[in-house]
Amino acid sequence: AALRRGERFIALGDGSLGVLPEEWVKKIAPIARLGEVEGDHLRFQSAQAALLDAWLAEEPEATFDEAFVRARERLRGFAGIAPVEEPAGFSGELRAYQKAGVGWLHYLRDFRFGGCLADDMGLGKTVQVLALLEARRTRRAAEGLPPSLLVVPRSLVFNWLAEAARFTPELRVLDHTGTGRTKRKDPFAGCDLVLTTYGTLRRDVAALRETEFDYLILDEAQAIKNADSQTAKAARLLRGRHRLALTGTPIENHLGELWSLLEFLNPGLLGASPLLATEELRNPDPETLERLARGLRPFLLRRTKEQVAPELPPKVEQTLFCELPGKQRRLYDELRDHYRAALGARIGAQGLGRSKILVIEALLRLRQAACHPGLLDKGRAAEPCAKLDLLLPQLQEVLAEGHKALVFSQFTSFLALLRERLEREKLPYLYLDGATRDRQARVEAFQSDPDTKLFLISLKAGGLGLNLTAADYVYLLDPWWNPAVESQAIDRTHRIGQTRPVFACRIVARDTVEEKILELQKTKRDLADAVIQADQSLLAGLTREDLELLLS
Repeated sequence: AALRRGERFIALGDGSLGVLPEEWVKKIAPIARLGEVEGDHLRFQSAQAALLDAWLAEEPEATFDEAFVRARERLRGFAGIAPVEEPAGFSGELRAYQKAGVGWLHYLRDFRFGGCLADDMGLGKTVQVLALLEARRTRRAAEGLPPSLLVVPRSLVFNWLAEAARFTPELRVLDHTGTGRTKRKDPFAGCDLVLTTYGTLRRDVAALRETEFDYLILDEAQAIKNADSQTAKAARLLRGRHRLALTGTPIENHLGELWSLLEFLNPGLLGASPLLATEELRNPDPETLERLARGLRPFLLRRTKEQVAPELPPKVEQTLFCELPGKQRRLYDELRDHYRAALGARIGAQGLGRSKILVIEALLRLRQAACHPGLLDKGRAAEPCAKLDLLLPQLQEVLAEGHKALVFSQFTSFLALLRERLEREKLPYLYLDGATRDRQARVEAFQSDPDTKLFLISLKAGGLGLNLTAADYVYLLDPWWNPAVESQAIDRTHRIGQTRPVFACRIVARDTVEEKILELQKTKRDLADAVIQADQSLLAGLTREDLELLLS
């Protein structure tokens, strides 16, 4: 009680004053504030056992009840988690560290703890969670389990839908986003997973909290790092039997951010107020930090690329899909309809062979519209852009972890828009396009300067001849559909001298010409070349059916 009042003296039974030693106060105060005072002792929650164990390990005078002793012994067996194989309905093969991650998720469920999977970006947090959800799906009918709720940034909705369709085809996923979300009395009946966004969570929290879900899962959970934000408050109102958070950056600025995350995962774990935001733990001494890390170990699992690199192939490639926001979608659809009508009339009158200039123009303009409205009209440069909204958080996470990244685009005007966003976010970068004079100096700066972590490069300037092995992440902002050209960009970093796995990510706008060309890429390599290079001779193999697909 004296600690909570900020007092260093205690009135003793004989009327004298006892002094609380400063060193003891410094060590004990953080944990003492977490307990509830009951007479002459403090009572804690079972989820706080690991924190208590870490703080009291060197306090032989402290006494505990039998429940604490049992909880401590169970937790001390934490390192012995058994890997879990893929469930029967899972379509794919988990790597060894991913099986261990799924085993850890099962361990959390057995202890009824909420946990944060904080693996480095690119290590497959999504796949591990889908394996868990597939295992739950097979138990739903037998045990009467409710569906789970997954909250993600809007830019990742389609990625989760695509990954679920690929790895867990039997998992029934309800897309609870946008104006089309259901308003039925029992909206979640018949589904295994409800997928929604943080924006929808804020708007629908009153309805969502009426359902007790099996799992509550937050992806990119740094979205709730500010405990006082509406998003964090809405997340804490949800009801679920088990709770998970996914993030590559559980702490971006200070330990106070961890309070909000852990308050969602294990309510009351760190007390009723943001303990970790207090001055004594905002800049903790090494001893306090070590005890805190030991106490929170059961709730946080983080593996870096370096730790699991032996299990990873030297190059991992993935495609992330994004959905065009309203204004950008309307612009794209108007352009598509315009060119579909214009080409239909031109081809009907002159034939496909004499219409190829218009075909090239149509494909170029549609690709630009899929990237950003500002590529077609400079007056629209400030409008929302799905690709940049997806890219920026990814870059912030990668750079915060100390990695270096390359971002490629065919359009220098698109890179210019990205540069404006980076400058607003105060993210430093290097830039290279065909007009750059001091090309080699910039390459050397990127390779040797640890503070220079981001390099923006135009395809024309950087497709060949650059050695950028300091980077281990590559983003293809508007993918070039010829796989050979795409590989040349990725191979700026994936080449002799590279000692780490390389992660390459293509960002593709859903339901646009970009996605259509992905469908043709496997069999129409010459067409793919033509779309990038606007080389009329390569359009010889284009059929009217191909064109109809591209403009559909």
